[in-house]
Parts: sequence; C-alpha cells; structure tokens
Amino acid sequence: MATAYQNLSDYDFNSVPDASNMSIGIVVAEWNKHITEALLEGACNTLERHGVKPENINVKRVPGSFELTYGAKLMAENSDLDAVIILGCVIQGDTPHFDYVCSSVTNGITELNLMHDMPFIFGLLTTNTMEQSEDRAGGKHGNKGDEAAITAIKMIDYTCKFKN
Repeated sequence: MATAYQNLSDYDFNSVPDASNMSIGIVVAEWNKHITEALLEGACNTLERHGVKPENINVKRVPGSFELTYGAKLMAENSDLDAVIILGCVIQGDTPHFDYVCSSVTNGITELNLMHDMPFIFGLLTTNTMEQSEDRAGGKHGNKGDEAAITAIKMIDYTCKFKN
C-alpha cells in the first residue's frame, strides 16, 4: 500500500522543470467516469500550474480502460506531442476481468514506451473498491492525475537530456 505512505498530490513544486514549451496528450477512459474525470481535472490543473498552455493539452476519450493503449498509440502517431498520459480506473469485481484488463493495459503501456520516442505515463487506478478509487481521485490520498502530470513533465525533461 504505497499510497498509504505518500499522498499522490504532494510534491516539491520547485523540483518540477518548466513545462511552458511542452505539449502533452491525455487519453482518458469514460468507464467509471466520475473517477476518470476527476483524474483528468487533476492532471490538467497540474500541467497548467507548471506552465503547459491549455491549447497544448490534447485530451481524447475512449470507452474503457482496455482501449487506453490503442487510443494512446493513435494519439502519439497523429499528434505532435512530447508525452501521453493514460488515465483510467479499473475496480475489482467478481470475475477475472479485472486481472486481464489491468495486465493488458500495463503491458500495453510498457510496449508503447519501448516502441516510441516519447514517454507514456501510467495513470491507471487498479483498486479493490470504489472508495479506494475515490480516495485516489482527489480524496484522502490525493489525485493520481496530479502524479501522472508531474511524471510526464519530469520524463519529458529527462528525455530531452538524451536528445540534445
């Protein structure tokens, strides 16, 4: 339970590079919409707080979490972006569906990171209950969207050091 020891929204503002010249895509799942929209709001607010212009935040929605990797692939191949953030929420149910979706999305994001010359950021909540999801979408554990935005900015900065 790593989140029990660290709030997803807590970070040192000054440790985050300037993002004013960055362009970031966000692919967000519509499934569990009240959670994913809260994640999206957190990500967008954090990106803007660090200088990303609203017009440089490209948001696209896909039906569910399984579709996130394909949506991210299309976004990366058809847009001029520095990174793509993937936001979704899968909650454990009574069937193994949870395991298949979580594993597929995780492996898909790893593959995207290895195949493309830009970072793809994992912002998928994989929780046991709706309450756990709410706690991580602006609740008592902060917002995974904030964390994903900070990770995107830092990874873009990291990537640029190898390109120059």
